[in-house]
Parts: sequence; structure tokens; C-alpha cells
Amino acid sequence: MLRLMLLAITAAAGCLSPGRAAAHAILLDSEPAARATVPPGPTGIKLRFNSRIDHARSRLALRSGGEERVLTLDPATPADVMAASSDLQPGDCVLRWQVLAVDGHITRGEVPLTVQAK
Repeated sequence: MLRLMLLAITAAAGCLSPGRAAAHAILLDSEPAARATVPPGPTGIKLRFNSRIDHARSRLALRSGGEERVLTLDPATPADVMAASSDLQPGDCVLRWQVLAVDGHITRGEVPLTVQAK
């Protein structure tokens, strides 16, 4: 009986204890959206995450036509947003992002896009 009570108390204490904080910044949405088809030309890019990110230690690159170039991030964005702009050329391209969450974990991912022919 005592064992059963201790088990019940331990289980209840586990339910009441605070949960662990999220360990990674997860991409919630992007503009343009993943797998979107967009017109060529100057395009605003915005990635929104589930937590604050360290903008100084995060990076966004555009891979297109076999080349990859790092984009300059807009410093005037909310703490959970990464934003930039780029002149998109026709063809398939991939936005490659890497962010450092404020908890110290690095997360990487890609957002594939298709840019329409002119």
C-alpha cells in the first residue's frame, strides 16, 4: 500500500513540475511559402520561428543555378523573425537558413522555391 502511494505521489509531482523549454528554434512559416512559385525580381523574404533567435549568429543563403550566396539580414525585425530581400532569377532555388536560438541550440533547414520564367 505504501509503495502504491509513493508511486502515485511521484506521478503527480511529475505532472505538476514545469516542462522542459523547447530546445530548438522551429520554422513556423515563411514568405514566400515552401514550394511556392514566385515571379522573378526583387522579393522580400521572411522566416518566422517559434522562439527568439540570435540574429548576429544566424544566416540565410540563397542557392540558385549551382551557386550559393549569403543574404544580408534586415536588423529591424522582431526577435523571432529572419528577414532579407533578394533579386530572384528564373529557375529552382533554395533558401538555406541556420539560426541560433537564444537557448544556444543551432537549427538548420531549407525552403525550396520555383521562380517563374520572365
